[in-house]
Amino acid sequence: MTADTDVQYETHTVQTLRGTEAKSIAKWEADGWELISQTPGRIRTQLVFRRPKPKTPWRMYAIIGGVLVVIAIIIVIGSVLSSGAAEPKESPSASAAAPSDEPSSEPSEEPSDEPSDVSSAAPAVDTPLTIASSPDLAALLTSPDSVPASEAFAQKYAGQLIEFDGAIGAMNNHDGYTTRYDILIVNGDYSETHSNGGPTFQFRDVNITSDLNLTGDVPDTIGVGTNVHVIVRVGEYDPNNMLFQLEPVETRVL
Repeated sequence: MTADTDVQYETHTVQTLRGTEAKSIAKWEADGWELISQTPGRIRTQLVFRRPKPKTPWRMYAIIGGVLVVIAIIIVIGSVLSSGAAEPKESPSASAAAPSDEPSSEPSEEPSDEPSDVSSAAPAVDTPLTIASSPDLAALLTSPDSVPASEAFAQKYAGQLIEFDGAIGAMNNHDGYTTRYDILIVNGDYSETHSNGGPTFQFRDVNITSDLNLTGDVPDTIGVGTNVHVIVRVGEYDPNNMLFQLEPVETRVL
C-alpha cells in the first residue's frame, strides 16, 4: 500500500518552559497533533506539531448551493408576481392641505451665537497606559511571569493600548511563510542571562514591513536582541503556552 501523498497538514508552534515539554507534548498529541520538531532554548522550548487538514466536504457544499439557487428563483418569481398587483389610490383626505395666509403663532427660530453642547464635547482619546500611569501595568511588567496575573490583566484591559520598552526575545517564521513571523517580546533590554520580569508577549503572524508600523530610524535588519519601544493593543492570554498576545500599533527601534 502506497502512502497518501495528497494529505495536507496544518502546523502549530508552541512555546513551553524548559522541563514541561512532556506535559505539553502529551496535551497536544491527545488533541490529534503530531510532534515534528523540538528546539530547546535558554528558558523555553519551541515545539512544532502538525496534523492532517480536514477534507473539504465539496459534495455537501454543492447540495447547499443548489438549494440556495432554488430559493433565490422562488423569491424572484414571487417578487415579479406581487409587483403586478394594483396599488391602492391615495384617499382625498390624505391630500396636502393648502397653505394658509394666516401668520404662524409659533416664533421663528433665530440662529444662536451660543456653542452647542455636542460640538463642545471633546472626542474620547485612546491614551496608552504606561508604567507611570498604570499601577496594574507596572505590576505586570516587573513581577515574575504569572498566569493568574496575566489572565486578569488581559480580561480587564482587553483592547486597551499599553506602552513600554522591550526587546525581541525570539523570532520564527509563521507556519512556514518566509515573510511572516511569530515574534516574542520581553520586557526591558535584551539579556541572555536574566529576565526583567513580566509575561512573554507575542506578535503572531506579522510582517515586519507592514504590520509592525515602524517609526523613527529603522535599521537594515531587525531580529533577536533588538531593543524596541512599542505601543500595542492588549489581546488574549493563552495559559497553555503562556503567551500574551499583543497587536502592534507603533514600533520604534531603540
